[in-house]
Amino acid sequence: MKVLFLDDSFAYDSYTPRHDPMGGPEKGLVYLAEALARRGGTVVVRNNCESPRDIRGVAWRPLGAGGTDSADLVIALRDPRLLDRAPPSGVRVLWLATSGALLTQGGMAEAVGRHADAKLVFMGDRHRATWPGDDARATVIRPGVAPAYLESEGPAGLWPPRAVVTTHPRAGLDALLDLWCARIEPLVGGAELHIFSGLLARAASGKTIDSDVTPVFRKAEAAAGQGVTIRRPAPDADMAEEYRRARVHIYPSSPREIYAATLAESQAAGCPGVTYREGAAQERILDSRTGFLAPDDEALANCSILCLKEDIVYRGRSRDAHEMKRDRSWDAAAAEFETLARS
Repeated sequence: MKVLFLDDSFAYDSYTPRHDPMGGPEKGLVYLAEALARRGGTVVVRNNCESPRDIRGVAWRPLGAGGTDSADLVIALRDPRLLDRAPPSGVRVLWLATSGALLTQGGMAEAVGRHADAKLVFMGDRHRATWPGDDARATVIRPGVAPAYLESEGPAGLWPPRAVVTTHPRAGLDALLDLWCARIEPLVGGAELHIFSGLLARAASGKTIDSDVTPVFRKAEAAAGQGVTIRRPAPDADMAEEYRRARVHIYPSSPREIYAATLAESQAAGCPGVTYREGAAQERILDSRTGFLAPDDEALANCSILCLKEDIVYRGRSRDAHEMKRDRSWDAAAAEFETLARS
């Protein structure tokens, strides 16, 4: 099977997630492309990579460069207008990484109509619910988890009371910092909250960030005395180790969440998760088994405290996360894309 990926976001290739932090959709494209190549496919990715490279069986080619690609399966990431660049033959797929509601607006809506034969792939049931269109075009294919998390050893001991958070500063971090300082840290001696955020790490290094995020940075900076640390996100292998050594991943989800990729990764590494009972984040956690789904702020704080303080709570949730949340490889997702192409 010949597979062509199209993406116009930023420059990356198969080396990137192994050496630098990456966003979930683009990282997913890397691992899906490699999985399809391992399964015998001839795979070409056209994106904003700087020069042609063949890595791990995948041919990375600049999007604007010359050359004609033929494909049995064309996968455009995020933007349906990329399908204008697709060859005339083959099954066309739009792999959505944003709310499906965007497909009803402006140029996106026009492109979806222009490519009425294209199948739409959503990341989960909550994600699918964001698009009001025809079920005949919509398919749910749950993303895989990066190999570094699936290959991670289970937690080897009972760690100090460290929590991690990976949420975007605009997506509930401000309220979480209030909850940490008022309700969680005062009840857990020596508790640490490690915030993995590229945006806040840039601010901590003295660089200018958007004005609406600056108050969140100042609040996190001021909370250093209560165990709050700002850190730059790391490549997958390093993040797997960070999750492995944390007692809880606190994830302040939102109803607009479409997948919660970092929560899927931390669960596979054996880190209990605590999130709200809303959005796609609740699809990542088995309540009371691999973590907790909290109905409100008080419950979120209490469940986080339990994971941080009570060894028996942490041990059980960690064991179940490591055993029950390692069932979704990118090879499994690749097989479903192949089935979609044949259909």
